[in-house]
Amino acid sequence: MNKVIERSMIVPNMHVLVVEAPEIATKVRPGQFVIVRGAEEGERIPLSIADYDPEKGTITIVFMEVGASTSVLAGLNAGDEVPTCVGPLGNETVIDTFGNVLLIGGCYGIGSLYPVAKALKAKGNKVSIVLEARSSYLIYWLDKYVPLADRIYTITRDGSMGTKGHISRLPDVIHGMREKPDRIIVNGCTYLMAHTSEVTRDLAIPTVVNLNPIMIDGTGMCGVCRVTVGGQMKFACVDGPEFNGHDIDWKEFLARRKAYLREESLFFRRSDAAFAHKEGKCAWHE
Repeated sequence: MNKVIERSMIVPNMHVLVVEAPEIATKVRPGQFVIVRGAEEGERIPLSIADYDPEKGTITIVFMEVGASTSVLAGLNAGDEVPTCVGPLGNETVIDTFGNVLLIGGCYGIGSLYPVAKALKAKGNKVSIVLEARSSYLIYWLDKYVPLADRIYTITRDGSMGTKGHISRLPDVIHGMREKPDRIIVNGCTYLMAHTSEVTRDLAIPTVVNLNPIMIDGTGMCGVCRVTVGGQMKFACVDGPEFNGHDIDWKEFLARRKAYLREESLFFRRSDAAFAHKEGKCAWHE
């Protein structure tokens, strides 16, 4: 059991979970993840580590509420316990002196790129950051990134902050930079990572993605997280989670990510129906 120190919603549908896990906090490195269960009989889900404090013995996770399991996590409060928190798992991000590094994050990826940004900056790199969201109210942790970034760019669908549009505007951002990035690291939804990889392939910029497939044990035993990289089968948990974005079979990856989309949507439909019934309405017929 791991004690919950904090659980709060930072922007709509996005939560910060701080858990007491001293053994993980002293060993984790940027880019790694943990397997978490919110309840005794709950699903095991992989979540990237967004921060860690070896002295306090805590790790921080930023996650999006998308289905039954993450809804359970979103219902936790300080003092509660998480039945399972296993890690650190996966390989750490390769941190070296690359020169000019561009980090691109969206939704939960904004949080999980934070340790990477700190490590790259400490190594002497110039770090630029692109944060992408539907609107300005969905962008968080700007205050944490300001001390680390040489330049922060924002892209919002409604134009409420930075460039108006979505990640398809990335070429405009790159061409507007003083120096072409020597390396790009991107973390977020599948579309964000896939489209970034497509753009940077044409620009000949090395691009690293942090894959987030469905996963069970996180140790390479179950095979659920298999992905095709450069025509070869890899396991995201032990071979990744970071890979060359230009080598990923994105069509296959997206299809496997959607395997339980129906079950996730049914959970929320039932939740809406239960609320509607309580309010004297019928959600199934509205």
